[in-house]
This record gives sequence, structure tokens and C-alpha cells, in this order.
Amino acid sequence: MSKRSFLTWSVFAATLTLAGCQNSDPQGATESVSASNTSQDSGSEVQVTPTKTALFGDLHVHTSQSFDAFVFGVRRTPEDAYRYAQGEAIPQDAGGMIQLAGPPLDFYAVTDHGEYLGVVPAMADPNSPISKTATAQAAFGENATESDATFSKIGLSFVTQSPLEDIYDRSFIAGNWRKTADIADQYYRPGEFTTFAAYEFTAMRVVDVAQTGAANLHRNVIFENTSPDDIFTTLMSGDPAELWDWMEQQRAVGNDSLAIPHNSNASNGLMFSATDENGEPLSKELMEQRVRNEPIMEITQIKGTSDTRPAFSPNDEWAEFEHYPYLIGSNMLNKDAEGSYARPSLSKGIQLQQEQGANPFEFGFIGASDTHLAAGTYVESTYWGKFPSEGRDPKLRNSVPNGPEGTEWEDADTSGDEGLLIGRSAASYSASGLAGVWAESNTREAIFAAMKRRETFGTSGPRMQVRFFAGDYQDDLLTSVDSLETAYAEGVPMGGRLSEQSQAPSMMVWAVQDPLSAPLQRAQVIKVWRDAQGEHQERVFDVACSGDAQPDANYRCPYNGASVDLRSCDVQAGTGQAELKALWQDPEFNASQSSAYFVRVLENPTCRWSSWDAARAGIKPNPELPAILQERAWSSPIWVN
Repeated sequence: MSKRSFLTWSVFAATLTLAGCQNSDPQGATESVSASNTSQDSGSEVQVTPTKTALFGDLHVHTSQSFDAFVFGVRRTPEDAYRYAQGEAIPQDAGGMIQLAGPPLDFYAVTDHGEYLGVVPAMADPNSPISKTATAQAAFGENATESDATFSKIGLSFVTQSPLEDIYDRSFIAGNWRKTADIADQYYRPGEFTTFAAYEFTAMRVVDVAQTGAANLHRNVIFENTSPDDIFTTLMSGDPAELWDWMEQQRAVGNDSLAIPHNSNASNGLMFSATDENGEPLSKELMEQRVRNEPIMEITQIKGTSDTRPAFSPNDEWAEFEHYPYLIGSNMLNKDAEGSYARPSLSKGIQLQQEQGANPFEFGFIGASDTHLAAGTYVESTYWGKFPSEGRDPKLRNSVPNGPEGTEWEDADTSGDEGLLIGRSAASYSASGLAGVWAESNTREAIFAAMKRRETFGTSGPRMQVRFFAGDYQDDLLTSVDSLETAYAEGVPMGGRLSEQSQAPSMMVWAVQDPLSAPLQRAQVIKVWRDAQGEHQERVFDVACSGDAQPDANYRCPYNGASVDLRSCDVQAGTGQAELKALWQDPEFNASQSSAYFVRVLENPTCRWSSWDAARAGIKPNPELPAILQERAWSSPIWVN
């Protein structure tokens, strides 16, 4: 759909609320309590839902306080970011205004790079003492001749963990951090809109110096409520284990937090490696420390999807999805390595649990944007990119060819095009994603608790809701008037564990579409494990089909008749549905085998953002890019035996 309507969403939500009386709403009943245990007590009533409510937000947002965002022309502030999340229009630094599609988000966190937090804007401010330093003068002075080289030096210092001393003002950075945390507090409204003090720990490891290739080991650090006066960054140490040590020290004095790894797809296999920073096998203590501090990971965002690759999932027809092929900040290709992707890492964690008694990769899933514009772009038809330049011009993101208006791809002359490599990288960006949590209320405490227990899910942008339970359930669970209460009481939700299962547990799968996006095509359960030789194995089961169809002998739904017209991006829904449900048991269950199961829900096919650009230009989509996609959601896993 090219337009989103708040009215449409409201009518749909009201319909679901009414349907809840007949148990067709995955949300559950609610009650109200006073917001008395929050740092920003507004005195208002906070709605509490014992069976949890789906809340949507973004925990990966950059503003002008991030080094790279400012260098690329971003001037939006944390205040702009929170206003955008609540539905206000804000300027796009390339020109014009941008506004969230659909209703306001439920929660949001500004996660600017902790390294040199706010320093680069200060370098450009003649009223700041930092602007008088040699590094600042080389980049922004009246006779600056080394701007690009200076910016490269700053970026390289992230990787080498060697701060540039004249601009590495620890007191200034700490003060800027306190301002960031204070702004989050100012915009927090318990029960209505939740903010978190947060920042990005930007760890990287050099892969190839000549090509400036570095493996991504970034994490976002999210504080529950109170936060410290200073932050731990890679300019102190790039070893994630030292970050976890610091987090645990802060937790001991009341500043609880969790870290969220992202872009493992660009880590060259290092994000979920079975070795530590020194190449030694992970100790049991380190594995336990990791899972304590990193209960969830980003499965999708603007720089691609970290679920899987066809190399690991050859029998999954939907494994090739929004692939970002490069190392961060480089044109060097990353490799398909097990430690880069969620599925083989989940099964590796099961193997480590069996061998060493601890599972460092027992993580849940969320989505995020990683926007550097203060404003996430979650909708294909209104995509505005990661940075101002490629957000302004489709030619700079390689979705429309250079040349006069109407130039088709076969007629475009790209020889000598200096922007082509940049365009190819930007063309791999995705209009993604969002975090979903099942929380009792829209408060810091409830959302943070949901993340710690991994009752979370990620989407590629749409706000589809996904429920997933496993337990000893009766056949009438889906039609029972108290199905959610029973699901919690007699089983576990996503993120949980089931032990000592001699028979296949019953798994409840329940998905509801985003009313402003495409209908649902199918719901699937994906099972991963390790075989006797230690090799990753997986199986994809379609468990609910649109049109009330049944999966075939290969556990696949039949084609549902959905289609896309690439000339206009109009769609035919076929038998797509607003809701899919199933109560399912693994037909290949093996009681002696430890496995992880998670749900993936697929929408009907729609145009990718690059095809929307081409349709508006009246040309065919770039043949080097996917023309259509199937937006999706992933539940966090449930571990069995």
C-alpha cells in the first residue's frame, strides 16, 4: 500500500478489541494501576494486561550526536527523534519533512555512538573549546584541507581503540551522555510512551587494513531506568567481555542494563564465535556472563537481515532476504560464516550447552532501524534511506539509473560513475525493522522485563503481532475463552525453555497482520539442532496457510494467488488473511534431541522500496536488486529438551 492511515489502524484496532470478547484478539484483558513505580510518575493510570500486550518500538536510532551522522550532514537532535516517534513531522536534512507512517510508536531509544559522543558537532562549533584543537581545525577550520582524512582518522580510532587525544575530552563526553539520558527522561510518559537512556558500543575488529575492512561487533546498551554518569566505550576497550564486566558493576549499584548485538551478518563470523577475544575457546563462566547481559539480538535492520543464508538453509525457499553483502564502512564482501547468523548460532549454542553446560547463544529476536536520521524508515513505499544524500535522490541509492528521466537500465551508461559503488551499497539497505515486545504495560520496567525474558519478536517493518507458546495443551486451546491464560499457565511463551519432554509438546502459533500492510500468507515453525557430527540442521514447517488451506506432505502451503504488478506496485491479495492460528506438534520430534523452535510469519508479496522508486519513475526495477519481497516477523525461540 502506498499510503498509511491512522484512521484505518484505529478502526482495525477497535475491531480486534471487540473481537477479543470472542477470543480473537491475541492481546488479552486489561486493568489499570497507578504509575507509581516509575522515574517519571505522571500520576496517570497505567493500563496493565496480565496476558501481555504487543508493543512496538525502535531501540537503534542515531542523531547528529553520532560521529558518522554529523559528518554525513545530519543535524537532527534526540528531541527530534522522540517527537518523530510520537507522530510529529520533522525535517529531513536533505530537504523536506518526514513523518512516521501509522500511529505513534510505543517505545524508542536514541543510541548514538558512545565513542566521541557529541564531539564532532562540538568540533564544528566555533564557540566550543574542542573546535580549537588541531584535529577540529583540520576538519572544520577556515583553511581546512584535511576534512576527509580527519574523518577517516576518527573512524579508524574506533577500530584500533586508540583515541585522538586532543578531541577525546572524557568530561565533555560524560556531560553529553547525561544530557542524552536526561532528554530520554523528559520524554518518558509511563503508560503512553516509553524511552530508554541508551548508547552504542561500537566495537570492530580489523579484517583487511588495505580495504578498511572491519568485522562488526557493535552492541546497543539499554538502561532500564537509572543510568550511570559516564559510559563504557570501545575507546576504553573493544572486548565485549569487558563491557559485560562494566555492565555487571553498574547493575550492582542499581543501574541495570542489557546489550543488544546487531549486524552479526557483517561480523565475518565473529559475533557469535565459540572463541573469545584472544581466540581461546569460551569458558563456561564467559558463556554464562554473555547470556546474562545479552538476552536478545537484532535479527533485521537497515543493513540487512541476520537470520540465515541459503548456505545454511538450502531447503528454505525464503532464506535469501534483504542481504547486506559488505563489511561495515567498506566495499569488502563479508563471508557467510556460522557465527554471523542466528540459526546456525542457535544450534551451536545447543551443542555448547550439551558439551560444556552453558549456552551463550540463547538469545531472543528483535528488529530495529539503525537510522542515522533520527527517524526510522519502516515502510517500503515511503523509504528515505539511512543518510540524507541517498535519501534525497533515488539515483544515489541505485534504484533509478543515471541519465535523463525515463532512462531504462539497459540504456544507462554507468562507466566511470564515481557514485556507483556507494549506490550499490545503499541499494542493499533495507526498509527495516521494528522491535515487538509482549509486556504487561507500556513502562520501562515492563518492557525491559520482557526483553530480559526474551518475550520479544522482530519484524521487517510492518506491525504484525506474533504469539508463540509451547506446552502440554488440550486440542481446544485455540477456541477456549481463556486460551491465553491457559497458554501461560500450562506452557511457556517465546523465549522460554521446556525440559524433559518425552513427547512432542503442543505449540500454539498465532499471528495478526498489520492493518496498514499486506495480508498474511503463511505462518511457519522453524526448528534447528545439531546432528551427531556437530553439523547444523534445520527444518521449516508451514503450520498455518491462508485461505484455510492445509500444508502438503512436504509441509508447504499451496500458492495462495497473491501477485504484484511491478508497473504500479498494485497487489492482488489472493487468499491472504488478517489472522493465522495453529496448534501444532512436531511430526519428527525426537525426545533425545535438543532443539530450538521459532515462528516466522510471511506476508503476501509486495514491492521492495527500490521497485517503488522505479514505478514512480515509470521504469522497470533495477535487475540487480530484488523486485519484490515478503515482509516478515520472527518470534523469539523456545528451547526444548
